[in-house]
Amino acid sequence: MTKRLSLVIAAALLVSVSAGGCGRSSSGTGTSGGAASTAGKSARDLVPETVREAGELRMATSEGYPPMEMYKAGTQELIGVDPDLAAAIAAKLGLKVKVTNAAFDGLLPGLQAGRWDVAMSSMSDTQERRAAVDFVDYFNAGGAIMVKKGNPEGVKNLEDLCGRAVVLAKGSSNLAIGQRQDDRCAKKMQIMQSEDAPTGLLSIDSGRAVATIVDSPVAAMFAKETGKYDVLPEQYDAGPWGIAIDRRNTALRDAVVKAMQELLADGGYRAILEKYGVAANAVPEVTVNTKPWN
Repeated sequence: MTKRLSLVIAAALLVSVSAGGCGRSSSGTGTSGGAASTAGKSARDLVPETVREAGELRMATSEGYPPMEMYKAGTQELIGVDPDLAAAIAAKLGLKVKVTNAAFDGLLPGLQAGRWDVAMSSMSDTQERRAAVDFVDYFNAGGAIMVKKGNPEGVKNLEDLCGRAVVLAKGSSNLAIGQRQDDRCAKKMQIMQSEDAPTGLLSIDSGRAVATIVDSPVAAMFAKETGKYDVLPEQYDAGPWGIAIDRRNTALRDAVVKAMQELLADGGYRAILEKYGVAANAVPEVTVNTKPWN
């Protein structure tokens, strides 16, 4: 995930993709994968028998990153783009959805251990993570600059941050974006590091920083909910976020791909993104590990 620490990569790779006896497998229950082998079939047709018998799609996420995954106010009900999309995918598969909140760095190992079927938690589709999982890409996002409402400092782009005080979340890809720009600055930034995006915004409120960089959908929600910030339109290091599925479970991967294609075709996918104000981050087609599925 663009915003999360890279610890998950190391954690995932500690769990070997060849470990025997772990998790659900598509062995003998599904196709070998690929668009040609799924042609003419519906998402429901492609569900592996073990999943069909269980009657549910077990989805894991890591709460705390609105509007992607969060608790409904005053409840322990998980809502957001990821839980809603998981429910829509499950419906296409003829299943109920079961959403579990888990630590982010445990999502991929949990997939490989068979504790859940898919992980959806604003996770970037990266080469390193593909050692453990396949990604069905469903969202495109990058970092966006946030400033105080009205943009009193007149910030237009990354170059305008040179020589200014900027706050960026520790360990995030957005910190890396800022640091790379700082390397190019003739007059260096004063970079402060916050524990997370909300903490960083407090530095803007107090005037200690003029800007921060936050994943674009999250930035949009903070701006909308508080009315205290502007989000600049350009996105930096934009890339796909994916639904993670154990690499061994090719049959379920193909079923999820088909479900996503059906949701793109009937408007259900876009309706979910519009509900949370992130339609600008929609993907135009379904890709797997960033490659077209056709």
